[in-house]
Amino acid sequence: MDKAAKKEAVASLNGLFKTTGVAVVAHYSGLTVAQMQKLRSQMKQAGASVKVSKNRLAKIALEGTDVAAIGSLLKGPTVIATSDDPVAAPKIAVEFAKANDKFVILGGSMGTTALNVDGVKALASLPSLDELRGKLVGLVQAPATKIAQLSTAPASKLARVVQAYATKNEAA
Repeated sequence: MDKAAKKEAVASLNGLFKTTGVAVVAHYSGLTVAQMQKLRSQMKQAGASVKVSKNRLAKIALEGTDVAAIGSLLKGPTVIATSDDPVAAPKIAVEFAKANDKFVILGGSMGTTALNVDGVKALASLPSLDELRGKLVGLVQAPATKIAQLSTAPASKLARVVQAYATKNEAA
């Protein structure tokens, strides 16, 4: 790799690290190409990305970013998973690690907060941003439908009472 390519790689990684919400670092030694492609496709579907780069270049690119705490984790063959959604990359990484023993999560960073393996797993257990939005919409809509039901219920009950009196008077 020549000097210009290294500078370009560092600039590209730096731009990625500055805009990411969460970064997860893992060892991937022993994974096949097919397994790595599967990981990349799963991450892409979730809106996350996976980068493999030289650790030295990644450490240089981390300087001045919020996720600089992952610099100490970059030892050996590492992969860095990033996403804007704080749950997407950790969720996919944890699920992939369960299915593949050779994929070992080392830790990560969410903004300026450094995460250990348990922190990454805790993030992965949270509902995704889309799931939370769905729950909020459901919570907002539920009271509105209940209010609509309550406002129509007294009218229908009143109509039934009037109908009952009408049928009682007809029978008499």
